Amino acid sequence: MSVYLGTFGQVELRRQFEDTDLRSTVNTSDVNVSRKRLSFDFQRGQLITGDQVEITSTDGSALSFIDSYTKTSIKRFINVDELGGIRLYTAYADAINGALANAITLAVPSANVPIRVSVEDSDFRIVAQVNSFELNTQRETVDTTALSDDFRSQISSLMSGSGRMSCFWEYTGETVNQVPQYLLQLVLRTKVGSKFRAKFYLKTSGYNPSGVAANANDEIWYEFDGVLTACATQFSPSTAVQFTADFVTTGEIRLRVSLVPSDKLLQENSDDILLDQDGTAKLLLESSDV
Repeated sequence: MSVYLGTFGQVELRRQFEDTDLRSTVNTSDVNVSRKRLSFDFQRGQLITGDQVEITSTDGSALSFIDSYTKTSIKRFINVDELGGIRLYTAYADAINGALANAITLAVPSANVPIRVSVEDSDFRIVAQVNSFELNTQRETVDTTALSDDFRSQISSLMSGSGRMSCFWEYTGETVNQVPQYLLQLVLRTKVGSKFRAKFYLKTSGYNPSGVAANANDEIWYEFDGVLTACATQFSPSTAVQFTADFVTTGEIRLRVSLVPSDKLLQENSDDILLDQDGTAKLLLESSDV
């Protein structure tokens, strides 16, 4: 019998958003060219560092506030500073770090540009600093007992799920992973929502207590859509600061099993083919979708 330890689990998160667009107008005074910084008239907290956004002009004009850009739409990652100012980046890692040098160059528009901003995300990312998670499932029952029955009769009905994840608090950002601080920000969103799709891994690739070589790359995980309902922060002397995030599921809960390595589509030089939206996500063959 093999004994599996929770030490080797992990949580992957892909943020999701309701069909809600944010609308504003970029004025000439909203663009700081030297700081590569934009100001949008959105409620604070709706856009968060690391979000991938698509900005589209609503009147068909070019996004002239981006230097030398002649198209009406652009999709980029953003960094939001403490005053709500926004910088645009091509790569997620650059957006998390927020360095001025890597930000997209801006220009002062000749006229106001009305815009629509939709928030998207293209890839699962590992949530950093998670120290525990739990997923509970409950199935409702319907009482079908007749008056003449001697024993109660019930049939199963709808299933629902809920759970909790606990993280050590971190806010400074990492080059690849989500920071735990994001979950605290996510639950406070009021317009674009606090929805997510998650993968809770019970067995990860490379973790193999069985000792059977063929099982080394097996992966087993729960996958589901959920909504954050609460976050609680635990802060006391002499202990590490951590918080718990509660959630409920919003659809099917799937137990996924991958017993074969992912089939990667490679270039002629054997390098991975990366997605345009994200410099870390790899293109997989259809047979890898288990």
